[in-house]
Amino acid sequence: MAFLEKPSPGRVLLDDTVALTALIEASQNLHSHTVIRRYSDFDMLNTSLLVSGISLPLPPKKLLGNMDREFIAERQRGLQAYLDFITQHHILATCELVKKFLDTNNYSANYTEIALQQVSMFFRSDLKWEVLEPLKDIGWRIRKKYFLIKNKEQPKERQVLSWVDLGPDKFLSDKDLQSTMKLLTSLSNPYIHPVTFASTGESSALVIRMFNEKGSLRDQISKVKPKEAFMKKYSNPKKTHGLELQHIRMYGRQILEVLKFLHDKGFPYGHLHASNVVIEDSTCKLLDIENSLLGLPSYYRPYITQFRKINTTESIDVYSFGHLLYEMTYGRPPDAVPVDQYPPIPYTSVVSVLQSILSTEACKTGMPTVAQLMQTSLFSDVLLSHSEKLQFKIPAKLRDALKTAKESLEKRLQEEQKMNHQYRRLTRAQSHHGSEEEKKKRKILARKKSRQSAYENEEDLPVKYNNNSGKSLTPV
Repeated sequence: MAFLEKPSPGRVLLDDTVALTALIEASQNLHSHTVIRRYSDFDMLNTSLLVSGISLPLPPKKLLGNMDREFIAERQRGLQAYLDFITQHHILATCELVKKFLDTNNYSANYTEIALQQVSMFFRSDLKWEVLEPLKDIGWRIRKKYFLIKNKEQPKERQVLSWVDLGPDKFLSDKDLQSTMKLLTSLSNPYIHPVTFASTGESSALVIRMFNEKGSLRDQISKVKPKEAFMKKYSNPKKTHGLELQHIRMYGRQILEVLKFLHDKGFPYGHLHASNVVIEDSTCKLLDIENSLLGLPSYYRPYITQFRKINTTESIDVYSFGHLLYEMTYGRPPDAVPVDQYPPIPYTSVVSVLQSILSTEACKTGMPTVAQLMQTSLFSDVLLSHSEKLQFKIPAKLRDALKTAKESLEKRLQEEQKMNHQYRRLTRAQSHHGSEEEKKKRKILARKKSRQSAYENEEDLPVKYNNNSGKSLTPV
């Protein structure tokens, strides 16, 4: 499994012959794997996750009586609830600590070391760059690492180098990928953060862009330091605040403008979220527009795979825009999706747009397009000040390659959604079959059949007796 995006809640069994050894069976869609863990492993994981600031429901340790069967059963339920809590929390479920705990074999590589080797090779080939410091764990991806660097010819400017392993949705040929990545440095759009340098190798990519001292939009909403670790910053921020309506409308319209620009160019994005937006001079700028080219899973993919109507890169962008709009409004992401109940705010026009994207009805039947969102009362009369010429020339041959890659990406998503749908149906059927109410119904039905069978047998006896009495007996 190359990319474990979000494991489903695991199943914990305890071995009462060994001191609280846990057998964890964690599912990813229709696949499962088993890992043997002791309680001490759970305790170490819990200690590492405390940096998130979240109160985690790990059952307490017991020194005496820990081999008692009742205690073991209770501990089993407690550890099950603990795993369920972690795997259902978006940020915790995607962190390296949890993935290694559940799937050690597939997450054994030291990607920090691999990134350092690759980056060192790059710096040896281009001596004008210098590493200032690694930006440890500022992103959520395990296979993506960041470094603060400078150009020796412009020593006062700080830039960010990101190294990433290519993902499972990489469908462009190596040649087309390299050509498209080079195009990114010539892209001119006021709502896209410029790319200084971009290159790809056999299995990874390297991108350089300017460092924003104020951090991302999520950093500003959460009032945290940009260089802090992703899990520490965002798992449970204490000082979040929503934006004022004028900023919600302005930033929202700017983002819709750039999404439409990319869609019109046939360029897949699919990676919109508050950490991929920076604000410069009251202007939103998108980051990581190269992610889809590199085959990286979307931040919201665990949600997206649950809804079969979100099956194109355009609909992914609209769905992600709904999450971003919610976060700009309330200062935090939604607790769960779909969202049918909204905290009270004075901005009714915002809620109506959120409902059109994040409600149960919208997720099941379909959401508005980017063009339709731009025509809503929330965004239609927003005046944009930028008038410079937009530039992003994609050669026809490369445009065809992007279209084919986009279709392949969407096909893989639709296949995964279909598998998830089948799995949920199977799970519901098994759950219904195993429910106490269903068991009672089957018992009642069995008793009725038993009584009916007994009654029919009693009725048959006189008939058989009469038939036998009417027969003549022939002596032997």
